[in-house]
Amino acid sequence: MVYVKLESDWTDGNGVSHSAGESVDVDAATLATLQAEGIVSEQSHGPGGDGKGPDKWAGPGSSGV
Repeated sequence: MVYVKLESDWTDGNGVSHSAGESVDVDAATLATLQAEGIVSEQSHGPGGDGKGPDKWAGPGSSGV
């Protein structure tokens, strides 16, 4: 699973609506679809991301760096 920030509104496979700017956890196949549709950018990262740049995860368990 990958944690990504949505660039635009999206409704998941369960019919749950998510707003642009919201962060969601998706599987690799869903991520590929969202990237192809422009719903997430390829630089989206969260927990387990590369930890570089302004999108560095600062949530629970972060080192606070």
